[in-house]
Amino acid sequence: MLVGVLKEIKKNENRVSLLPSGVELLKYNGHSVLAEKDCGVQSGFSNEQYAKAGAEIVDTAAELYKRAEMVMKVKEPMPVEYNLIRENQIVFTYFHFAASRELTDAIIKSKSIAIAYETITKADGSLPLLTPMSEVAGRMAIQQGATHLQKETGGLGKLLGGVPGVEPGLVVILGGGVVGTNAAKMAAGLGARVVIMDTNLDRLRYLDDVMPKNVITMMSNPANIRTMIAQADLLVGAVLIPGAKAPKLVTREMLKLMKPGAVMVDVSIDQGGCIETMKPTTHADPTYEIDGIVHYGVANMPGAVPRTSTIALTNATLPYAIEIANRGYKAAIMSNPEIKPGANIVKGLVTFKGVAEAFDLPYTPIEKVLG
Repeated sequence: MLVGVLKEIKKNENRVSLLPSGVELLKYNGHSVLAEKDCGVQSGFSNEQYAKAGAEIVDTAAELYKRAEMVMKVKEPMPVEYNLIRENQIVFTYFHFAASRELTDAIIKSKSIAIAYETITKADGSLPLLTPMSEVAGRMAIQQGATHLQKETGGLGKLLGGVPGVEPGLVVILGGGVVGTNAAKMAAGLGARVVIMDTNLDRLRYLDDVMPKNVITMMSNPANIRTMIAQADLLVGAVLIPGAKAPKLVTREMLKLMKPGAVMVDVSIDQGGCIETMKPTTHADPTYEIDGIVHYGVANMPGAVPRTSTIALTNATLPYAIEIANRGYKAAIMSNPEIKPGANIVKGLVTFKGVAEAFDLPYTPIEKVLG
């Protein structure tokens, strides 16, 4: 199979979908690789390294889309790429379709095969290609939240860890999954008081066992959320329903309960966000203020630390990319129960129920599409 590695064009996105070492492994498995010029530069990998590993360097995305049977990206295709995607071409990347009707319609129209990183699922329900970036994003949520609590960035001027004689800040985390767990670890390590909220009692029991004493767990419901956000210095949205829109847990009305200068970081913004007033922002312009509350909605947080993020991501994605290339997308989807839920849109048909439900589109089981 001819595999193409694209340069990311989303604003402030510095990751790359395949390392030179991944090129070498694809070549070992009998495949050819095209790498768009400078695709890895922002992550610290040169064109020379890709060429030495066996990739052919191409000058433009248009040429790569025209030739490659499978293209690999990190973030979803941008509007300028929609018309470059070919019928029957495999596109393997993060899509987060439920957050964008425009993207969903474009991929349906292209009749390509969209295999989404974020919905590849293991037997235990874990999301192996979302996990490494969730680990990064959870940790960064605290790092960024702590920065924006500073007065000069619009925050209330509070140090999360406090100092002797001064009470530390309170971090409230909505969601006890991978993002929430990593956010709680970071916040606790800084010395903050942490409340992590979830609807899964078994998960709360587990977190109660493994977290340090400055982290407490609480059942997530509207009443408890209202109580805790009134006290929060930093609120982290870490809610995920795989492949579907995030529920709006924090409403516009609830902002009136919060302290002026409190900060909200919504890591679930990729899936529409769990905070009603949150909208996607960029690393270049990451925050805005509503009702005195600082909103941070950067949709590609791990892109700010591309060296760490790229290596963590490609460690996870490469085995699946090799399997898809080795077996072809039909056999890979139908025979591997982990890859199967990754098929979101295939040949113009929506094959992931969460995407269909997000936009009231017809849902077609993947078995029916591939026969």
